[in-house]
Amino acid sequence: MTLSFFDQFMSPVYMGIPLMALALTLPWILYPTPSTRWLNNRLLTLQGWFINRFTQQLLLPINTGGHKWAVILTSLMIFLISLNMLGLLPYTFTPTTQLSLNMGLAVPLWLATVIIGMRNQPTHALGHLLPEGTPTLLIPVLIIIETISLFIRPLALGVRLTANLTAGHLLIQLIATAAFVLLPLMPTVAILTAILLFLLTLLEVAVAMIQAYVFVLLLSLYLQENV
Repeated sequence: MTLSFFDQFMSPVYMGIPLMALALTLPWILYPTPSTRWLNNRLLTLQGWFINRFTQQLLLPINTGGHKWAVILTSLMIFLISLNMLGLLPYTFTPTTQLSLNMGLAVPLWLATVIIGMRNQPTHALGHLLPEGTPTLLIPVLIIIETISLFIRPLALGVRLTANLTAGHLLIQLIATAAFVLLPLMPTVAILTAILLFLLTLLEVAVAMIQAYVFVLLLSLYLQENV
């Protein structure tokens, strides 16, 4: 049976039970639990250092009111990185290639930042819809454009993450298939293709981390506008 290249993005089902919940739960099991001891092992120390540095850099431009989001944003960053990296392993499923999941993460968090802005400083939040010094004739047009751009933000968050990961997985599968097919016909070209595949895999590891960081960074910028 010939499989489509897009079959890898189908949600896995076992005995009629969707395994999406298992794929979302597994990353949390892989992280060591912090202990109450004064001295921890190297892995826990590295994990704590990374979380502290990331939280400091992320919350640096945000005032004190937005620091309540530290746990949410840091946990989301680690969660997305784990899902993206595990999805690069053979015979695994990447939940973040599903637009529904990414939109399910993006829309509530974006909506929370908008509600916080409307509740705490409604005048300032609505002021983003009309830049200062706008000519009178352009006011209705600019309000419509800024409103559309505001509602496009969660869609851009979800589509960006989905598109980058989907494109990377497709490229890896295409190049791996080409290397496999060319091996008995042109071994030299197949070896060069395998080297290209290795370099692309390294690139995809970087993309998996960068896209998770960009997702959380943009959420923090939206939060900064409304806090």
